[in-house]
Amino acid sequence: MREIFAGLPWWVKWIAVPVIALVVFGGLIASVLHFVVWLLFRALVFVALVGGLIYVVRKFTSSSSSRSDW
Repeated sequence: MREIFAGLPWWVKWIAVPVIALVVFGGLIASVLHFVVWLLFRALVFVALVGGLIYVVRKFTSSSSSRSDW
């Protein structure tokens, strides 16, 4: 592989080949990126909901235990 690229100009190695790779695999790259962003968003929503649930449960359990002290 090195021998193939050794005789080519720099712009073929650093511009043309990456552009061709993006054209060929662009849809796949976009799909994978979309899936990763979707998964991170879902994980963030899950963490926020669990954190909110823990907050609400602790708030109500602490307020109900303080009422029983009266």
